[in-house]
Amino acid sequence: MVYRIHFTVEDLARTRVAQSPPPLMELAASVRTLQTRGHPARFGAWKRHVRTGLGPQARMVLDLIPPSGWAPTFLTRTDAGSPREVLQRVRATPRSQIRKDLAHVAQSHPLPAWTNHLPSDSTLLNQLFDSLEHVCTVLLLEHWQQIVGDTSADRTMRMRQLLDGGMERLLMGLYPRRIRWNPPVLELATLSGFDGDLHLEGRGLLLTPSVFALESPSIDIDARPQPVLRYPISEQASGSFRCALPESPPERRARTAVSSLLGPTRAAVLEAIADHPGCTTKQLATLARITSPSASEHATTLRSAGLIHTTRHRNTALHSLTTLGAAFLNVPPETTGQGR
Repeated sequence: MVYRIHFTVEDLARTRVAQSPPPLMELAASVRTLQTRGHPARFGAWKRHVRTGLGPQARMVLDLIPPSGWAPTFLTRTDAGSPREVLQRVRATPRSQIRKDLAHVAQSHPLPAWTNHLPSDSTLLNQLFDSLEHVCTVLLLEHWQQIVGDTSADRTMRMRQLLDGGMERLLMGLYPRRIRWNPPVLELATLSGFDGDLHLEGRGLLLTPSVFALESPSIDIDARPQPVLRYPISEQASGSFRCALPESPPERRARTAVSSLLGPTRAAVLEAIADHPGCTTKQLATLARITSPSASEHATTLRSAGLIHTTRHRNTALHSLTTLGAAFLNVPPETTGQGR
């Protein structure tokens, strides 16, 4: 099935990449990932970790967000903000909206019997919201910094594509396996059987990279102020989440020899730059789990040693390895950005 998104000149001008993923949209993707067997190398350790933390109350959310198929929109909304801020907003969802969303899902597959009483039963509704908060705490909150770090690195890469090749280069490179730019139409090959046409009519499109949604793009056509397209994060930007579990802090991830020479924190900073060429100082701080001033200080030291170089785009510093830095870490220089 193919879903077609039609662009005008105004739409291209208003299309942008989200600064961070919508928490509930990413939570829904993580719930689906937890219930499937795919990508064991990337998510195997994460699945084992979060399963030990999930309690019986998680079942309500797992029942409403199945491994595939539709889920109620009020549980997967595209609001921006921190996870806790968005969770609070969900509790204020009008009952009429909940009833409408459940009816829409019921057209595609059966829902649990208890959902029949959900819009009118305040106690049951609070139990569902408590379940959502519990699942979000276990699946996302502990790893949110790494998720934001990876999606920020992807955003940086997309901005570089935009600067180098314009909007065409950006749209062509989103996810070539299932997203095709056939001007002026963006074609999505969906796994859900969702097909049809969307005319943006000057609203543009919000592009949001996802750490967990690796199989297929998805779109929320009802999001405001513009539709939201979720696409799988690029391989170049997906390094940190594999090591995002508590038992794998930055100092363990740093190569032993480099860590011994530079110290664990500075080694982690250098490796973060190698994994995320072109990252900003703020992104670097998130990836290395240190403060921004500390990240800036370590970057200055590494730059003075000739291991990284820093370029500026407006008021933003972008860090990449030099050829010396690549040799120091024994990684191919062509994968680390422009060396010197």
